[in-house]
Amino acid sequence: MKKIFLLIALCFVGNLWAQKPWKFTMKTEKSKINLRLDLYEESIEVPDMDMFGPMHGYLSGNIYGLWMVTSHEIVDDTHARLRLSNDFGSETQEVLLTLKGDSICQMDLKGRVVIKRVEGRKLVKIDPTHEFKRK
Repeated sequence: MKKIFLLIALCFVGNLWAQKPWKFTMKTEKSKINLRLDLYEESIEVPDMDMFGPMHGYLSGNIYGLWMVTSHEIVDDTHARLRLSNDFGSETQEVLLTLKGDSICQMDLKGRVVIKRVEGRKLVKIDPTHEFKRK
């Protein structure tokens, strides 16, 4: 009986390890921003940045430039902290990601917001909170 229980428990734990909640591609409908992540391994090719090789992910879309994941910390199954750097390497942004189920992710920009988008002929800061949905 103990062996059967151990076998079932190992199957359950193995199944949890197989799930990778921090590997996805998501998009905001409202802001038209894309988030592509793989916080488990550097497997994502960043468009027009192939000289850096595969990375953990990037932010693109209706923002000025491309923002790449330069460091990260998986806090738990529902929270992760990222540091994003723009394509020039001149600015960084701290980000807290919160998973809400398997298809929604909330992004909160921490500290001073430096990510901008083009509005008319001006650069304006994006909202500090965005909700992404799985593509």
